[in-house]
Amino acid sequence: MRKNIFFCFTYVIFFYAANAQSLRYSVGLPYVNLGAYSTKQLDPFSFTSNQASLAQIKDAGVGIYGERRFLLAENSVYGLAIAIPTKKGNIGLQVNHAGFANFNEQKAGLAYARSLSSKVDVGVQFNYYGYNIPSYNNISSINFEVGAIVHLTDKINAGVHIYNPVSGKLGKDGEEKLAAAYKFGLGYDASENFYISTEIVKEENQPVNVIGGVQYHFQKQFFARVGFRSDNSTGFAGIGFMYSGFRIDIATSFHQQLGITPGILLIYNFKKVAK
Repeated sequence: MRKNIFFCFTYVIFFYAANAQSLRYSVGLPYVNLGAYSTKQLDPFSFTSNQASLAQIKDAGVGIYGERRFLLAENSVYGLAIAIPTKKGNIGLQVNHAGFANFNEQKAGLAYARSLSSKVDVGVQFNYYGYNIPSYNNISSINFEVGAIVHLTDKINAGVHIYNPVSGKLGKDGEEKLAAAYKFGLGYDASENFYISTEIVKEENQPVNVIGGVQYHFQKQFFARVGFRSDNSTGFAGIGFMYSGFRIDIATSFHQQLGITPGILLIYNFKKVAK
């Protein structure tokens, strides 16, 4: 019993004090959706950072991600992303879960994106968000997020993303307010093998957060990612392997006070068969 109370207390502290713990906006490590502002490094998770990136997906794909934050089983996070291209625009599905029996939160979202022209992509996502503390509180809310990406050149892409702009409330009585967040992102595809990304994020009642990362293919089937986020002084890195539509990444992040967070990412792209 004492152990459960301790983990519930520490999770709540992380949830409110460390922005990275909340699924309301930061739904996973920046490692997972690093490719949002690239046209060459996209994957099914890219749209979870900016829905407009979904418009550039050419093949259907599915990805699952899991991490054990700070090596605590009770602090585990899981994510699912599915991207489906269609003739009328592309569709994405996102599901996330974090926590343990005594404190957990969930997010489920349905996204749609399309290209307005060869230079501009737009996307929107509608979300269900909720969290549960047994015998205390169980509340939820519906909100939305929108994004746009402009292809400035063949190598440079810039975008904006807005989460929950109408400041939705949680629960029937609206006793808790969901924060709004605004983001500007920039990506540079230096080559087929090297990509640089940066984001500036301003979440309501939080300081400005700067996220940066790079991806480098050092072999045809192997690549590495490394980056940082300024809000909680966290660095992240990982290595990936790709073969015949299948991809596996082993990732980790490091917080100076809370320690290491290991994670694993699995992706499968359903390549179209040439006729």
